[in-house]
Amino acid sequence: MAQPHLGLIVPPAAGAVPVDGPLLYGERIRFSARGLGLGEISTRGYTEVIDSVIEKAVELAALGVGAVSLMGTSLSFFRGAAFNRQLQAEMARATGLPCSTMSDAIVGGLRSLGVRRVAVATAYIDEVNLQLRRYLEDSDFEPLALQGLSISDVQAVGAVPTQVLVDLCTIVFEASPGADGILISCGGLVTLDAVREVEARFGVPVVSSSPAGFRELVRSAGLDPRSPGNGRLFA
Repeated sequence: MAQPHLGLIVPPAAGAVPVDGPLLYGERIRFSARGLGLGEISTRGYTEVIDSVIEKAVELAALGVGAVSLMGTSLSFFRGAAFNRQLQAEMARATGLPCSTMSDAIVGGLRSLGVRRVAVATAYIDEVNLQLRRYLEDSDFEPLALQGLSISDVQAVGAVPTQVLVDLCTIVFEASPGADGILISCGGLVTLDAVREVEARFGVPVVSSSPAGFRELVRSAGLDPRSPGNGRLFA
């Protein structure tokens, strides 16, 4: 059987495949990426690149990929849930392929784990946190405590240490009595180690943007998204 080949649209201009794909799926799946050149993690930054998403999806389709994902959470939720649905539909029409967004992925991950009341840790500045809160509420979740790291630099998010993420998850979870689970939002954060540690510490599921994005892409392509040892979402 030929190795499956899946496509990613990523915020940084370099168009590198995020580390979570190979960590989760090893040699099982080949990933190719195209970069949008996002200048900053903000409404202004998103507005400058969002119209290029369809073009990048078509480029990936021309490579022969079997499905495409927009791997930027805030890029797909910043204009709301209806816009996210419209964007996904336009990607699918332009490519003729199964298409998903990272915003679809976090919602799908939370629902699959039975999480409705959620504590939220993000990389974002306040304006983006407000957009995320609205998106979650419009998707029938109850976001409780929601706190970000106030990062707008696209490259800086990838350098956030695991302990910083664990500490932030601890803060929002302890401020959210009755939370069913935790969401870590921002596709640039490297989170698999933090997910495992936080789930072990608090006994609730954790959904994180980049791993969830890969899971949704793999699932949409009709492949097995499981990856044991990488948190409840992949069990």
